[in-house]
Amino acid sequence: MNTPPKTLNMKDEEIVRAILHRNSGVTIDYFYKQCYPLFKSIYDRYYTDCEHWEELATEIYVYIMVPGKKTGICKLASFQFRCTLTEWLKIVSENYCHHLYVKKVDLVGEKVNDSDIFNSIEHSLEFDLSSLNMLDLKSVIALMPNQRYRTLIEHRYVYGRSNEETAALMSMTMPNYYNKHKLAKAQFVAALRKEGLV
Repeated sequence: MNTPPKTLNMKDEEIVRAILHRNSGVTIDYFYKQCYPLFKSIYDRYYTDCEHWEELATEIYVYIMVPGKKTGICKLASFQFRCTLTEWLKIVSENYCHHLYVKKVDLVGEKVNDSDIFNSIEHSLEFDLSSLNMLDLKSVIALMPNQRYRTLIEHRYVYGRSNEETAALMSMTMPNYYNKHKLAKAQFVAALRKEGLV
């Protein structure tokens, strides 16, 4: 039986103070138990390079605890309690994911919108993949840094499964699948370019 996090009975000010003082018990209780629904929801809906929601929670923890270069104060220490800590963490996490997405898309040279660029990539993938043997294809997929994206590309393009079948195998909703599919294709195309195959 799962015990409820102790932080449920703590005020936001107490939680912040404990986290800033590196209280591992409070940090684990708050980030990995109380905020599980928040981080799982953000992980499912937004772009990250994380392979699990816990990895995202850890990234956000580091992000809000690292002191700023100019101020020397971390983001959590700057929290003014104008909203609840969980609401603030949601805003910070969503902004973090948005910036991550923009940075990644810029890295692979694609625009941040739903234009036909990704559609053309998908069609070009079908064409380019036909000229690769299975060993070459798997070697290119192995260059992709994200395991989850590698699995998605394998299901969809190596084993020829439909979008719906791939989403079901990966326990994704269709909207989440299409979001991850676009990003996985962009990462795969970047690997193809690195190998001089496109």
